[in-house]
Amino acid sequence: MPKFMVIMPGDTQSEAGIIPPPELFAEMNAYNDELTKAGVLLTAEGLKPTSAGARVRFDDDERRTVIDGPFTESKEIIAGYWMLQASSLEEVLEWVKRAPLSGGVTLQVRPLYEMDDFGPEFNAKLREAEQQLRE
Repeated sequence: MPKFMVIMPGDTQSEAGIIPPPELFAEMNAYNDELTKAGVLLTAEGLKPTSAGARVRFDDDERRTVIDGPFTESKEIIAGYWMLQASSLEEVLEWVKRAPLSGGVTLQVRPLYEMDDFGPEFNAKLREAEQQLRE
């Protein structure tokens, strides 16, 4: 069954490490519980601010550069995500539209690649190894 990532954007409050009010947590927990009972939710997590993270840049000369957060120049900061499994994008979108959000939040919904997307050149041995990693 296809899997999808639903990406929650960050904002100034999430980047400041401000925890949402208990009421929103309760609404989100109820929503996640619905997703779980329907067999749609695989996982859901919130991310700490970029100040708690780092980036690793890979240069052409095989050099790795670590850049500590925060990433104030980022316009597309991610504050959290859901991993959902459903029969179609349309089904996932119906679930996502029920999320207890407002205030102009825009969630991004993206399908994950499946082994069949890679075609016959993705041989049986590689498929088996990939499947073992996913289990």
